[in-house]
Amino acid sequence: MRRRTLTALAGALTLSLVTGCAQGDSTGTSSNTVAYWLWDANQLPAYQACAKGFEQENPGLKVKITQLGWSDYWTKLTAGFIAGTQPDVFTDHIQNFGQFVDLKVLEPLDDLGIKDSDYQPGLAANWIGKDGHRYGAPKDWDTVALFYNETMVKDAGLTADRLNTLSWNPKDGGTFEKAIAHLTIDRKGKRGDEPGFDKNNVKVYGLATNGGGFGDGQTQWSNFAASAGWSYLDKPRWGTRYQYDSETFQSVIQWYFGLAKKGYMAPLSDYNIQSNQANTQVAAGKAAAAFDGAWMISTYAGFQGKDIKTALTPVGPTGRRATMMNGLADSITKASRNKEGARKWVAYLASDACQTVVGRHGVVFPATEAGTEAAVAAYEKKGVDVSAFTEPVADKKHFRTFSYPIASYSADMTALMAPAMEDIYGNGKPVSSLNQTNDQINLILSQ
Repeated sequence: MRRRTLTALAGALTLSLVTGCAQGDSTGTSSNTVAYWLWDANQLPAYQACAKGFEQENPGLKVKITQLGWSDYWTKLTAGFIAGTQPDVFTDHIQNFGQFVDLKVLEPLDDLGIKDSDYQPGLAANWIGKDGHRYGAPKDWDTVALFYNETMVKDAGLTADRLNTLSWNPKDGGTFEKAIAHLTIDRKGKRGDEPGFDKNNVKVYGLATNGGGFGDGQTQWSNFAASAGWSYLDKPRWGTRYQYDSETFQSVIQWYFGLAKKGYMAPLSDYNIQSNQANTQVAAGKAAAAFDGAWMISTYAGFQGKDIKTALTPVGPTGRRATMMNGLADSITKASRNKEGARKWVAYLASDACQTVVGRHGVVFPATEAGTEAAVAAYEKKGVDVSAFTEPVADKKHFRTFSYPIASYSADMTALMAPAMEDIYGNGKPVSSLNQTNDQINLILSQ
């Protein structure tokens, strides 16, 4: 659900909109139809159910839902903004929010009466632009936890309680690194913390990889950096300076990718965004554990022949745990041909009426408290414990939750940070190289 967007069309989008090339009607719209796009196939049935409820409350209005795969979704949406074939309403990601606001392709939603207090903390505020206008209605949220193979953990002599009390630091990795090392097994049966362990011939890695993490590291290094006290930007939202040149951040990155050098974490060469993500590595028995998001709960729970459990992110040097708390929203395109119908649909999507229905499907945590409660109950009915994801939201004393970095030119930041992080991870480039990358990003941000 929360995978990477393609940034290749960002420049074309900017040029076309600046020169006034976006023309035409939005796809499938009419006075009685609202075209709605989403990317998650698992959520399609839930929103089809919401559409039925909406149509019953709004006689004469129909919702046409289009579901596209993640990469195709953003490619087609970007092209749609240029050609004028965009939908009326679409599922928006905070990663692209800043770019879309800067390009003025979103319709303000100030008149919908969205209140921060109606949703989980921080979700509504994240969708306010630099101009003070709202451009997204809260839809759902997710946090990150450690998925692990219970059989492998038991075979290593570890317990659920042990995994939920791990701590880490960038000097020696703390008890977290010790646990990951012990879960690692080479091809001769030696564990990572035993004499004779061969880091170049590993059969099972203690920790799977989701790649270099681009500039946000959501399911890679973000929980470590945040629990060490670091922040992406100088301000929580719409910051003016990125902080990848921080000594704290670079010490975290050096330690984190150092796990791969020691043989405890799968190397970058094992990762493929299309075919071999962290969940695939765990499913294949090539990794004992993986940091991943709540949107992957059903995927891990569905692995045949494997009992997958979850644990909290480890305690960091600040004495607190940390996890990104990301949230999607529904946005209306500025070129929508049915803005009245689109507004009604977005208001319904953001209401308890719809979010409770979505929650009952047990595929995501909806943004309202009632929706979240319905989701937790649905997961419990399936026998899935989701407390590792919900506890960080409820316990602010012991957890730090933080957002994806919200700033202008986010596509440019991602385009620069992606190869920079992969060079450090895969090619052994020094973390100090991030100083130059950070300067380049901040130069763009200052424009």
